[in-house]
Amino acid sequence: MKRFSIFFSLIAVLSFSAFAQTQSTEELEILQPTEAQMKQTVIVTNLLNNYHYRKTPLSDSLSQIVFDQYLSSLDNGKLYFQQADIDAFERYKVRLDDDLKRGNLEAPYVMFEIFRQRMMDRMVFLNEVLDEGFDFDTDEYFDTKEENEVYASTLEEWNERWRKYMKLQALNLMLADRDYESAKEVLKKRYTTISRTLRQYRSEDVFQIYMNSLTESFDPHTSYFSPKTAEKFQEEMSLTFEGIGARLQMEDEYTKIVEVIAGGPAFKSKELQANDLIVGVGQGEKGEVEDVVGWRLDDVVALIKGPKGTKVKLKIKPGEGGVNAPPMEIVLERDEIKLEDEAAKSELLQVERNGKKFNVGVITIPNFYMDFAAASKGDPNYRSTTRDVKKLITELKEQDVEGIIIDLRRNGGGALLEAIQLSGLFVNQGPVVQIRSGNGEVRVEKDDTPEVFYDGPLGVLVDRFSASASEIFAGAIQDYKRGVVLGETTFGKGTVQNVIDLEVYLPQERDKLGQLKFTLGMYYRVNGESTQIRGVVPDVSLPSIMSADEFGESSRANALPFEKIKKANFKPNNKIDAELVKSLNAYFGDRLKNEQDLNNLLAEIEDVKKERAETRISLNLTERKDEMKLAEQIRTVRNKLSGNVGSSEIRKVKDKEPLTNDIYLKESVMIMSEMLFRKVG
Repeated sequence: MKRFSIFFSLIAVLSFSAFAQTQSTEELEILQPTEAQMKQTVIVTNLLNNYHYRKTPLSDSLSQIVFDQYLSSLDNGKLYFQQADIDAFERYKVRLDDDLKRGNLEAPYVMFEIFRQRMMDRMVFLNEVLDEGFDFDTDEYFDTKEENEVYASTLEEWNERWRKYMKLQALNLMLADRDYESAKEVLKKRYTTISRTLRQYRSEDVFQIYMNSLTESFDPHTSYFSPKTAEKFQEEMSLTFEGIGARLQMEDEYTKIVEVIAGGPAFKSKELQANDLIVGVGQGEKGEVEDVVGWRLDDVVALIKGPKGTKVKLKIKPGEGGVNAPPMEIVLERDEIKLEDEAAKSELLQVERNGKKFNVGVITIPNFYMDFAAASKGDPNYRSTTRDVKKLITELKEQDVEGIIIDLRRNGGGALLEAIQLSGLFVNQGPVVQIRSGNGEVRVEKDDTPEVFYDGPLGVLVDRFSASASEIFAGAIQDYKRGVVLGETTFGKGTVQNVIDLEVYLPQERDKLGQLKFTLGMYYRVNGESTQIRGVVPDVSLPSIMSADEFGESSRANALPFEKIKKANFKPNNKIDAELVKSLNAYFGDRLKNEQDLNNLLAEIEDVKKERAETRISLNLTERKDEMKLAEQIRTVRNKLSGNVGSSEIRKVKDKEPLTNDIYLKESVMIMSEMLFRKVG
């Protein structure tokens, strides 16, 4: 009892340490850590300290990282906490490491309660501001960079920041053909939902936020799953496959697309991508879109899910759009994702160069899959990436294919074994990837297939969302000098994770415990370089709207650094040399100069990047309407890169139809045609 009385006293002291509130805050039940959570804290801390790949000692330095990570998790936009709160929290900044070792959770729970009080106070203030209204003809700005750098120091600063923030949100709604009264009602409803969410928080929620602040201080792929989250994990995984096919998570008040599942409606549409934010959901093509900003994740998922064959309308803010881009709407038909939907597929294309016709095969691999259950039962016909690709290559050979492109765009990885075995179809037997554990031990994974199944001209097409196993395959093809890698620099995820059930360490504990997923190793290419951070850099880079600072591993806080180890003992195939790569870049450089479509695309991409770099958002309605052009630019560029416009330069052999103007694929085929043209001379 003494411990909790001190706990309550600390909250009371901190509550009055900040400047006076203009409104009385609502009485909320103060959340407290449980004994089981304290025990789990000690276990998680010890596991990370002893077994995580990054040998980061528990110290005052790590304590400050955890402290900042937790503050960011609660109030990433620096809208709720005040500078006086941060000053009061200083007492915790360098003692969290000691508290974690002892299972002391005073700091995160006290900080959370102050955060919740500040949020509830803002709920009252924003209603007053919305009722008062705004002058949308005034030339003023909301600077996202400036606002995110400091906390408000006075009540006047705090109120002014919130006035501009609410005006910005009202403007965003008005740009979608709403009048102010309608926008005001949406915002009031939105923050009523946020208030309700605040009341629904339980101790388990606070503990998970804090534990993830600890785990993410080691690296972005290390995380803690609360008992509830761990229990629902398998269920959510299966439910994901009966809807739009996207994995979601909360980021601030938004629902964020974390991953687009290969073979699902979202993947097939090419309109939804990782990092997009869902701000509204409607049922059917004509259903009214309901604002879901501030909703709990479970409630958003419930709206998006639905029977196979029905349609759902999503209002999204494109991840690459930046702060100025208004939301856009897309409609997806819900479906069930089957293994055959995510399986590799092929297409034979024909391109003409200087009077010569070349047949180019394109094999698209959405992810690296293997039916482990069927394989373990001894089923001789079990499905796998390598088996399917082998069949597709055989079919393409029968159609006189002259060159093959492996399309790994948006392939987020999958079964490591398949990446290794697939490499064996194209390179001589030998090492494919090296795996280094935290203790420095290096294991070399090899392909043992004695013969090369396909030895013709080869290209590998990748983008910023090609990750993990995709990077291992692309890196191996590049290191063996077996084929040309085309596209964008890949994601840069070169780490290996494992999941531990914490109940193993407390078998007598009656309360359910969570799980810890942590990084225990790193992947390295056979040339000795890790794929971490740097990814795989293409031999020929295609125009990209993505920035490494905003998309990919390098954009994530506390990401493990790039490393090098001793290269493996391997013999390159040497089908690709520096002279060929140079000539292919020169060929594509000429196309960039002379092809008007490519020229226009480059200009559009530069415009979008320039606009996205702007952190000041106009709060003038007329000026904001002019800025809406950016949204159309983004949609245009997206369509051009993913293939929603017609073209007749390249035709499909099967039905003689022109290739859809998927610019990355189109240019990859043209580069392959240059390789073939040089070969036949």
